[in-house]
Amino acid sequence: MPTCATSGIGATQMTITVVPMSFPDACAYVDRVHRHHAAPRGHKFSLGAVSADGQLVGVAIVGRPVARAYDDGFTVEVTRLATDGSPNACSALYGAAWRTAKASGHRRAITYTQEGESGASLRAAGWRRAADRPARAGWTAPSRPRRSLGTEQIARTLWEVTAKNAPPLPLAPPMRDETRDETPRPKRRCAARPCRGLVATTTTGRPARYCSRACRQRAYRERRAATPTS
Repeated sequence: MPTCATSGIGATQMTITVVPMSFPDACAYVDRVHRHHAAPRGHKFSLGAVSADGQLVGVAIVGRPVARAYDDGFTVEVTRLATDGSPNACSALYGAAWRTAKASGHRRAITYTQEGESGASLRAAGWRRAADRPARAGWTAPSRPRRSLGTEQIARTLWEVTAKNAPPLPLAPPMRDETRDETPRPKRRCAARPCRGLVATTTTGRPARYCSRACRQRAYRERRAATPTS
């Protein structure tokens, strides 16, 4: 959950330049500055905010959405954003994160703020409030156990920004079952003498001897009739 950390810097206007960042450098800055979250495990790209005197004043880490319902291939999430409190650093990073994601073909960007955070930097960057998420007892579920980090009781707000007048999404190609054996199977005639119709291939991959249950029963009766009784 990104949060702009403050460090008492005044409200003097300053020039902010956004630059690309390596993931290890961005994680090191987050671990040093962020108030309540450690660095994430991965990213799609990371950005840094540099002041006029060349000092790194903030970073943004953008990755896949944490919630699987949002991970549609066209959505990214600003998973971490931390600054030293420099004015305009947060809004500059949020705006650059969305422009970078949009230029690479993404249609939506999301992020979260915690209860008590106004989201002014997000509004300044063109993001809008999408939903309020109530506090929950924890992130642990039977299908995915999670270690408690001490921040599960805090309500969150979902923010988003979407592409305008974007062309329709391309249709996904149909999924192909790679485990299915599509090797052509030989066909043969039904073993029942009056029938001699083509026998369909079975699901096990071996051609059946009879084309129907009626032919199977007819052949069984003929074999019983031909078998001498003692």
